Amino acid sequence: MTRSRAQDTDVCGVTAAIAVIDGKWKTALLWLLESGPRRPGEMRRLLPEISEKVLTQALREMEADGLVHREVHNVLPLKTVYSLTPFGQDLSEALAPLSDWGHRRLERLVETQSAS
Repeated sequence: MTRSRAQDTDVCGVTAAIAVIDGKWKTALLWLLESGPRRPGEMRRLLPEISEKVLTQALREMEADGLVHREVHNVLPLKTVYSLTPFGQDLSEALAPLSDWGHRRLERLVETQSAS
């Protein structure tokens, strides 16, 4: 799915929602930010496979989509903190049932593999 798809107003609601969380890292970042504000370095430590470039790009896209708030504290060195906006929290809550379904699916996979 292309980034422009997130701006398309002529799609179904599910497609509109998926467009803003599309990609490998956005759902993981939402999950991290559910527990409270985080600094970029902390997110990198918690997700060691993500590069700084990809983290920055994902957070900027999420900010543009209204999911996260970026706050820069004017201290030296600059301190940047990201948090979920109320809109981002709404999305996180909407994804909870999908997450539950995903866990049930994983349990079924494990059961199927154990039975083999």
